[in-house]
Amino acid sequence: MEITYASSSVPDLVTSATSTSRAVKVIPLQYPVDTSSISAASLYRWGANLKRMNTLDWLDLFLPCSRWIRTYNWRHNLQSDVFAGITVGIMLVPQSMSYAKLAGLQPIYGLYTGLVPVFVYSIFGSSRQLAVGPVALVSLLVSNVLGNVDSSSELYTELAIMLSLMVGILECTMGILRLGWLIRFISHSVISGFTTASAFVIGLSQAKYFLGYDVDKSSKIIPLVKSIISGADQFSWPPFVMGSFILAVILAMKHLGKTRKNFRFLRAAGPLTAVVLGTAFVKVFHPSSITLVGDIPQGLPPFSIPKDFSHVMSLIPTSLLITGVAILESVGIAKALAAKNGYELDSNQELFGLGVANICGSMFSAYPSTGSFSRSAVNHESGAKTGLSGIIMGIIMACALQFMTPLFVYIPQCALAAIVISAVTGLVDYDEAIFLWRVDKKDFFLWALTGATTLFLGIEIGVLIGVGVSLAFVIYESANPHIAVLGRLPGTTIYRNIQQYPEAYTYNGIVIFRIDSPIYFANTSYIKDRLRQYETVDDQSSKRGQDAERIYFVILEMAPVTYVDSSAVQSLKELYQEYNSRDIQIAIANPNKQVLLTLAKSGFVEQIGKEWCFVRVHDAIQVCLQHVPKPKSSTKTPDLSPSKSPNFLERLTDLESGDRDFTISKDFDPYMEPLLSRKSH
Repeated sequence: MEITYASSSVPDLVTSATSTSRAVKVIPLQYPVDTSSISAASLYRWGANLKRMNTLDWLDLFLPCSRWIRTYNWRHNLQSDVFAGITVGIMLVPQSMSYAKLAGLQPIYGLYTGLVPVFVYSIFGSSRQLAVGPVALVSLLVSNVLGNVDSSSELYTELAIMLSLMVGILECTMGILRLGWLIRFISHSVISGFTTASAFVIGLSQAKYFLGYDVDKSSKIIPLVKSIISGADQFSWPPFVMGSFILAVILAMKHLGKTRKNFRFLRAAGPLTAVVLGTAFVKVFHPSSITLVGDIPQGLPPFSIPKDFSHVMSLIPTSLLITGVAILESVGIAKALAAKNGYELDSNQELFGLGVANICGSMFSAYPSTGSFSRSAVNHESGAKTGLSGIIMGIIMACALQFMTPLFVYIPQCALAAIVISAVTGLVDYDEAIFLWRVDKKDFFLWALTGATTLFLGIEIGVLIGVGVSLAFVIYESANPHIAVLGRLPGTTIYRNIQQYPEAYTYNGIVIFRIDSPIYFANTSYIKDRLRQYETVDDQSSKRGQDAERIYFVILEMAPVTYVDSSAVQSLKELYQEYNSRDIQIAIANPNKQVLLTLAKSGFVEQIGKEWCFVRVHDAIQVCLQHVPKPKSSTKTPDLSPSKSPNFLERLTDLESGDRDFTISKDFDPYMEPLLSRKSH
């Protein structure tokens, strides 16, 4: 029997066998042009786009606020923006003082941090609902890194302001260089575990204002608990009763604000209510056992540039950590709010806006700021439509600094502590832990590991371990990709994993592999080992096609392979040599443009032959089936009598053309055969 065939680049594949002839369609594979021309075209288009940009386009690029200013609807948006700005501004004033105390700074620096960065972000930020200012987590990080410095000294304040400058420079650099994608390597489970553990540390750090005695400053839970227990004999009940009462009021108002639409304003009014209740109680009863905030300087912050850069090197690790946490918190919130309000958000523009806000803030005595989850949620719920709400917040803060600081003298410390504790209760993400346990035990392990190490070993170590283990999982998954043996679904020309679809059948003498990842230096050895193992696998799927004594063809389905490097090409060449020495032919199916170009440039396509490169796995199967020899033990000749059932070649023709399926049963109808068996439903 003489068999002739055309290459995959020819549309018709003609097979002649005795008196039977047929035409089999093979889709021609299109070879891409060199990427140098593509790159040149891309550069040309990029240059053309720059030339087409007018003044307004450049203005929108550097000042995102111009987008909403030009189209501002005064009738429909002004009232909601002003209301949202006043609501969040009232919430921001007491929170700013509370977070400054958490950072180990005087309350006035919290007010400064809620002033200039808010104005600047409204101009340079791309989110229209994000509320920027001091937040609990960043305040804890500032307090932790400066723990060895006396918090009452000027050096402590200077270093906190220096951190704001360094964080701003890092954020601006990442935004300009479009490096925001680097933060994606920190998984959500790591951040959730970190914030949950930090919430407990923050809550315990505020216990001293409730208990009435000093507690050691630490970012680890064991020293905090020991210090609280050892000073129990100094317990004072007045601040504890007042703080507990104010905390209960704030939590009750927050709960009502979340669950009842008519009482949404209560969620934002909680911190202000705490301050008013505490101040009124102190003014009326003058309790001596309750510590007060004390004098706060009146007026706007003076302009000053950080001058002492001698401690920059020691602050770099924390500035990187604060930048990462700030980006994850802010960009995540901003993207969610942008999606809800129907506009697009540029993550790199967002980084640039946050960076400029922190740089400008450092020139007006602000410590690092970022987007607040709670205030942003209130801003959105209050109806904020544009960045004008942020400007209103800044005006509220400026008025508080200019006119209201004499009233802040009588605010109890326990009231500010209650505001912090009520804010961090939302950071305890136990719902996420339950979800991860149910869905993915690996991510739950990351969540638990990050939380435990943050609690017991400290914030920096906890984050480093969490990120390190997370990256280790990524590297492991990348170096050990999933490889599937494919079979044909009955009645179709679709090929799927035989482990997932037991009904799929394979062809004798042919094995089809699908590599579900890029192929690069780290996973080439694993892929070669798995291919050798799967080549002889005795799967449970039904066999079809001509009986064969061994494997003659290996088909690589390369649709999921997005990239191959030089190491991968070398490994494929070695694999070809190994198969060739055993008379096994490699065929590749459905490579993408870049992968095919790399394989062609390296000579691998010429090595295996262009006729063994296909658009579809089914095309490769059609060609390979022509070359699977009959076993030597087979001596039967087919009966070509028209009164008999179709012979093997006729049935094979029907099978490959998709008109009918090959089976021993005479009554079999391939189009009535289900995709999945009944037992799999």
